[in-house]
Amino acid sequence: MNPLATPAKDFLSVLDFSSRDLIRLIDLAAQMKAERHLADQAPTAHALRGCHVAMLFEKPSLRTRSTFEIAIRELGGHALQLPEQFAGGEREPLQDIARNLERWVKALVIRTYEHTNVTTLAAMTPRLHVINALSDQEHPCQALADMLTLREHWGTCQGRTIAYVGDGNNVATSLAHAAPQLGVSVHLASPRGHELPSRVIDDATRGARDGAHLRVFGDPREAVAGVDAVYTDVWASMGQEQEAAARRLTFRPFQVDGALMEAAAPGALFMHCLPAHRGEEVTADVFESPASVVFDQAENRLHTQKALLAMLLS
Repeated sequence: MNPLATPAKDFLSVLDFSSRDLIRLIDLAAQMKAERHLADQAPTAHALRGCHVAMLFEKPSLRTRSTFEIAIRELGGHALQLPEQFAGGEREPLQDIARNLERWVKALVIRTYEHTNVTTLAAMTPRLHVINALSDQEHPCQALADMLTLREHWGTCQGRTIAYVGDGNNVATSLAHAAPQLGVSVHLASPRGHELPSRVIDDATRGARDGAHLRVFGDPREAVAGVDAVYTDVWASMGQEQEAAARRLTFRPFQVDGALMEAAAPGALFMHCLPAHRGEEVTADVFESPASVVFDQAENRLHTQKALLAMLLS
């Protein structure tokens, strides 16, 4: 068996990987990052030789599309860009799209609105590897980059605590799934009615290791007190634009500003999945401060996705 391989067929959720495989992926991503300067002489430069990977993006994308396309090429594979109108299943049923693609390509990277689109494609194809590049419920590829970023800055993640302040959305879900598996406790602070679903908290708690825990707060200052990192995301995600004005009022007390960061531990990191709206969920001074590691997170999308592809497709 290839030592890179994982037993998982798909990556629809962080929970598709065991804690052991998640740690192996972060280790491999760090190795690939260190060896990237070797270009086609890198040990993994031909890991996807002869492999075609389809990319189906219903939602706009800068980081996800760019990093996946580069990752596929740097592993020796070929990326196939599919028209976005196929993602919703209106032109042709998703199950038929999946069964066609399975005959031609080894994997499908999909970024879509409905999480059921992702699960349908995966369920219909015994051989096609499906990767969730973002859905309305989860953003697992972002969480991989987040974990590599934390380990780079902390050395070890065990015993640390991160506070997520804002909407209990797909990014918060995948962060809650991933961090406790690396021994990182998670504090979650969201306005009433915008919290993470209880099933997410339950799933994340079951996967916690090394004494990590999850706690839910209504007051962002209490959630941030003494933590090692503060994470936030936009208040209105793609597809929620019509709610943006109302959400600004609801989420205003949850803005990450200098005063909130001062409640965290000295040297605490600021994190954001991007794109960011300066002056809304985060102030410009925090975003541009030395505490901000947002572009490290963005860079690490490339390295963790390379590791993901190598483990799934090797």
